[in-house]
Amino acid sequence: MYRTRFLLFSVCFSIVCCARSQQKQAQGETSLAALQQRLSSHVSHPRFAGAVWGVKITSLDSGITLFETNSEKLLSPASNSKLYTVALGLDHLGGDFRIKTSLYATAKPSADGTLKGDFIVYGRGDPTINERLHSNDINQALQPLVAALSKAGVKRITGDLVGDDSYFRGPRLGSGWAWDDMESYYGAEISALTINDNVSVLYLKPNSQPGGPCELRLSPGAGLVLSNRTETLKEATRSINCFRPPGQNVVYVSGRMGLMEPETREEITSPNPAALFVSLFKEALACAGIKIEGQARTVNWLERQGSPLNFDNLVELGSVPSLPVSDIAREILKPSQNLYADLLLAQVGERTRDAQNPGDRTSEELGIRELNRFLGEAGVPKGDVLFEEGSGLSRNNLTTARATVALLEFMSHHKTAEAFRLGLPIAGVDGTLRNRMKGTAAAGNVRAKTGTLRWAISLSGYLTSAAGEKLVFSVMLNRYHNPNGGRSGRDEVDTIPVMLAEFSGKSSEAQKH
Repeated sequence: MYRTRFLLFSVCFSIVCCARSQQKQAQGETSLAALQQRLSSHVSHPRFAGAVWGVKITSLDSGITLFETNSEKLLSPASNSKLYTVALGLDHLGGDFRIKTSLYATAKPSADGTLKGDFIVYGRGDPTINERLHSNDINQALQPLVAALSKAGVKRITGDLVGDDSYFRGPRLGSGWAWDDMESYYGAEISALTINDNVSVLYLKPNSQPGGPCELRLSPGAGLVLSNRTETLKEATRSINCFRPPGQNVVYVSGRMGLMEPETREEITSPNPAALFVSLFKEALACAGIKIEGQARTVNWLERQGSPLNFDNLVELGSVPSLPVSDIAREILKPSQNLYADLLLAQVGERTRDAQNPGDRTSEELGIRELNRFLGEAGVPKGDVLFEEGSGLSRNNLTTARATVALLEFMSHHKTAEAFRLGLPIAGVDGTLRNRMKGTAAAGNVRAKTGTLRWAISLSGYLTSAAGEKLVFSVMLNRYHNPNGGRSGRDEVDTIPVMLAEFSGKSSEAQKH
């Protein structure tokens, strides 16, 4: 009987201790040593045997490193690369800088509003001419350009409408991109004349009769041809595939839809963004009563090598500025917009082109050169950052957790620190973190940039601990694969900032040991 009571007491005691231990962990560690042990146990778990962690956590208040592991190892940051590109853009251009799109002709219009010869719209990489930022109306986005031309007195153009995207030099795809990236919206081609994120929307709905092809509608359809290989079935789960072979303008649409399924949509990248731009611009001009008698055509940097623009012989009829770079930073970081990041890198590159830079150097190459210079000024260790493009879509971009923390520390006291910080997604609230870390101490607290490729997960940014201490962190997890399912790599990464947000101790404890 006594033995039974003793065993019952032991079981109850164990349950209480376990509950208290779990409650303590839920509330967060109260000592730095306990936090470090918990972090170490997490990243060293056997399930990560085939993976590589790179982690560094420091205090912005004390400058003390709370924890690090493999912080000097070169890993794939994925879209954490955008932290570097945005920081570079803010530093070199300033938060108030605006990108100008100009309207050129060889002469001013006549008294009756006739513009003789060709009319050139010259882009410099403004990413903000899109319907998403203008009440989902592309004509509203183009209205400032239309208004500028009307203000110049133009009513009729006898020549062609020429879309000139020669300001940027180099391929339309970022270095290191995979060939199949260009099929998806996140691999939209880079152009100095960018519109609607350089994608068209394909709308699909089932045929009214089983066996018939699905109904397809492309908006806008400039430069793209559809090959419809779809089928409507009486009962089927939607399975649609869109394939545009590299270098072609034909989109092969295959798959099936159920008879009663609602309309769906897919985004298709444009094979020539400048052509998409002038097509939509011509429609907007027509709606305003401005007639173009010639054709809509484009000119790129390769064609301009043999016939460069002589701006001394051109008249600028008007120009329209972009949103400021501080707003573009937000549009890059929160949704993790690849195109905008690479446009910003190219912008920095071109604005630093001078007589010492031969014309065959691409805008991207010059941007990367300036990035490396900037990182030296920011105190990032040399050799810690090896980038070839600005968005992180390249699998060849490499950096260290140490470098990312150094960059974040530098930007925390930069003159554009507020624009940089406000551009970051907020855990559980918006951007790419809107559905992550909800219901935890990190929600509404963590401001950080995400990064995701097939074998790379990263998260780097700022947070405030439960003790009110400002922390900066970089977490990268590469080559993680869990064949048994369970927690995803993203969940494993999110565990770390949640621990930090719960931490009620102080980094200054490290000085006591």
